[in-house]
Amino acid sequence: MDEVDLKNTTELIARDFEIAGNPEGITEEELFDALASQIAYMIEHRLEFLLSLMYRLDIDERKVEAALSPAAPEMANIGLARLVLDRQKKRVFTKRFYKPPKLEDDGW
Repeated sequence: MDEVDLKNTTELIARDFEIAGNPEGITEEELFDALASQIAYMIEHRLEFLLSLMYRLDIDERKVEAALSPAAPEMANIGLARLVLDRQKKRVFTKRFYKPPKLEDDGW
C-alpha cells in the first residue's frame, strides 16, 4: 500500500474506531495493532456498537460471525481487525480509481 492510501485508510479507521493519535508516519503494522487493541476493548465493553459498526462498514456478516466464533483460528480482535483493514483498503482504492466525472454547471 502506498503512503497516500495508507494515510487515507488510517484516517477512516481512526475516525470510525475512535483511535487517537497522528496518522502521519504510521506503518500498516502499527495501524493494525492499534485497531486490534481497540477492537479487543470494544468486544469487552461495547460489543453492540462494534457489531453495528461492522454492519455500517459493510463487512460480511458471515465473516464477522466466523471471526467471533470460538473455533476461529485466531483471536477475535485480530480476525475482526484484519476484516476491517481489508475493507477500508478496498474502500480507499475504489474512491481513488472510480471517481465520478466532474459535473459542469450548465446554467442550473
